[in-house]
Formats: sequence, C-alpha cells, structure tokens
Amino acid sequence: VAPVTTVTRRMDTTNLAVSFLRVIRSEWIKFRSLQSNWITMLSAVVLMIGIGGISAWFLSDTISSGGDGFGDSTDPTTTSLSGMMLAQIVLGIVGVLVMTSEFATGMIRSSFAAVPTRLPVLGAKAVVVTGVTFLVMLPTMFASFFLGQVIIGSELNASLGDDGVLRAIIGSAAYLTAIALLGLGLGSILRQATGAIGTVFALLLIAPGLLGLVLPASADELLNYLPSNAGSAFTSIGSTEALLSPAVGALVVLGWVAAFLGVAAVLLKRRDA
Repeated sequence: VAPVTTVTRRMDTTNLAVSFLRVIRSEWIKFRSLQSNWITMLSAVVLMIGIGGISAWFLSDTISSGGDGFGDSTDPTTTSLSGMMLAQIVLGIVGVLVMTSEFATGMIRSSFAAVPTRLPVLGAKAVVVTGVTFLVMLPTMFASFFLGQVIIGSELNASLGDDGVLRAIIGSAAYLTAIALLGLGLGSILRQATGAIGTVFALLLIAPGLLGLVLPASADELLNYLPSNAGSAFTSIGSTEALLSPAVGALVVLGWVAAFLGVAAVLLKRRDA
C-alpha cells in the first residue's frame, strides 16, 4: 500500500496584507478623485482659520478697550481654535459622504463584489478618512493658533511652550478626525446623506443645549459624555472644572467612534447592498 502523503498548506498572510493595502489604495483613489471631498475639506480649513482669526480680533479689541476679554472663558489658545465648532460639522459631513455617495450611485455594489467580506471596505475608508483629515487639520490648527496669537498681541498671547497648548492643538486635530470617522459610521448605518448629516448636526450642536434644558440638574454631569463636550476636555485650556479630564474625554470620544463604526460593521455584514 502506497503511503499517504499529507500536504499542509499555510495561509499566506502576506497576500492578505497586500489585499487590504489594495483596498486602501482603491479607497484613496476614489476619495482623491472626487472634487467635492477637497472642496468640503477646504471649507473646514477656511472656517477653522477664519473664525479663529475673527474671535482673536474680538478678544484683542475687547482687551484694548479696557474689557476683560471673554470673562472666565478667556484663553488665547481656545479663542484661536474656536472655529472648531463649525469645522466639526463640515468634517462630519465629509465622513458621511465618503460612504453615502457610494450607496447613492450604486458604486458600493462594485466595491462589495470586489471585496465580498465587506468589512475591509469600511476599514479602508476609515484609514483614508483618518489619514487625510488628520494630515490636513494638524497644520490647520497650528496656522489658526499662530494667526490668533499675532492678532491678539503680546498682552495676552500664548506660546507653544505654555501648559496645555500643544495638547489643545494636536487634540483638536485628533478630535476633528474622530468626528469625521463618526460621520463615516453614521453614513454606513443610515446609508442616506440627509439623515446622517442631520444626525451629526443634532448630536454635536443641538443635543448638548437641548438635553441641558430638559434633564434635571442632578443629571448635568451626563452631558460631559456627549462627543462635543468630551472633546472640549482635551481641546480647551480655559475653565474646564465642569468637564472630564483630558484623558477621560479622549477615551469617551474614541468610545463614540468605536460604537458607531462597530454598529456600521455589523449592519454592513447583515444587510444587502
């Protein structure tokens, strides 16, 4: 009787890695080829620097007129980065459209046909959104900060060596990147741009004020766990006594992102394209 030969095949992890890299490359090509992505990203840059500069001018004008700035919340770094309030909405929209635009055009079917497991598509989109948003917003934060300090003048301006300044600048870029990822998750969950954009707007701008009105005073601390308030814990330098610590705030924001992307991943596997 001839001996039976057993052939053991090893999984080629290199091919798996290359496969995911190809998906990332494909998503990058799709992202960069859409002019609307860059226009929206540029809008966030303009809002960030423009509003920061205007806020810095108001602060400088108030101080030069003998006022005390913006009261207890006066901080030159936070003032120069104040454009983040609107920039976060714009970047949330970027994340939403990265996913919903493919559902709207039907291109998502081609993406899933090329990658039947589907999750690498979501992962690759997350990698592209993370890389582009952070690399664009980090220099934008520095530009907004330096412009603001020039406008404010030597009486109150801050420097990079001051306590918390670098944390606020880098943290702001990281926070906006997280919001773009949150938008990506919402876009994947809802698959429809209007609803997802409306949810981003409500979650970031409407919910903090509305819940502050309807919740009892004893529950006010819960508001710190909303994305925008948690983000303020590590992007602001002024009076933050009512906020979470910077580390806890960062973990809360990451938790929101993980929750939305996690739900998106589950639904992506279960639903039809």
